[in-house]
Amino acid sequence: MAPKTIVITGASDGVGAAAARRLAADGHHVVPVGRSLEKTAAVAEDIGSEYFTADFADLSQVRSLASDLLQRYPRIDVLANNAGAIFGKERQVTADGHEMTFQVNYLAPFLLTRLLTNRLLDSRGTVINTSSAANRLFAKLDITDLEEQRNYTPQRAYGNSKLEQILFTEEFDRRYRAAGATSTAFHPGVIASGFSSAEGSAMRSVYQGILGRFLQSPEKGAQTLVFLAEGTPGADYPTGRYFVRSKPARANRLAGDHALALDLWNRSVAMLEG
Repeated sequence: MAPKTIVITGASDGVGAAAARRLAADGHHVVPVGRSLEKTAAVAEDIGSEYFTADFADLSQVRSLASDLLQRYPRIDVLANNAGAIFGKERQVTADGHEMTFQVNYLAPFLLTRLLTNRLLDSRGTVINTSSAANRLFAKLDITDLEEQRNYTPQRAYGNSKLEQILFTEEFDRRYRAAGATSTAFHPGVIASGFSSAEGSAMRSVYQGILGRFLQSPEKGAQTLVFLAEGTPGADYPTGRYFVRSKPARANRLAGDHALALDLWNRSVAMLEG
């Protein structure tokens, strides 16, 4: 297996950190990115790599991250958009003016990917988006209300962001597959971690409560990410798809709606350029 340069966001803990350690052990050049300086530096020390920090609630930090990555790496074989969160019962707005869940889970990774697209094309690279089964369980996407200004709940906002990641995956793959860049999305499973600690979160009791003893380990959850990162897109697995346990799986009924995916893409571009 030829070594790859693999950038993983959300790599300071959980699935991202587990994937970083496994991929580095397999001989790849892994670049962890995280919000926490201390935790991200610890992962980087474990794998003998440089690292970067960025808070996806601040789009200027995402732009700076992209600039740093472009300056540092002449090729990027894999961009794993793994950063994400579910927030509390009160709707929050970032300094950029976007609903927090939408920006952190979807819009910031969309921006980072767009800024790195030419490098990914030059590298014949692939984008891997960490989605969730919440795309089926909780999403009720209203394309005219991406900022969740109507009927906000933390689980709906989270589910919508995970469906948006899948729609983004499909549209990116349609646009760039013929030119050499591909994309996939996956569900890592319900992982034992500090992922959902916000008060009012619908999943707090699952991640933090008594059910936590039955959750999968981060190492187990990282297996599909590792499979997609190490494999050859289009040969070892089909691209533009949503995966569970390293196999294509059924997503929300809105996944596969080409017109919706295009509309979401265009609205996202308009937000970022506006």
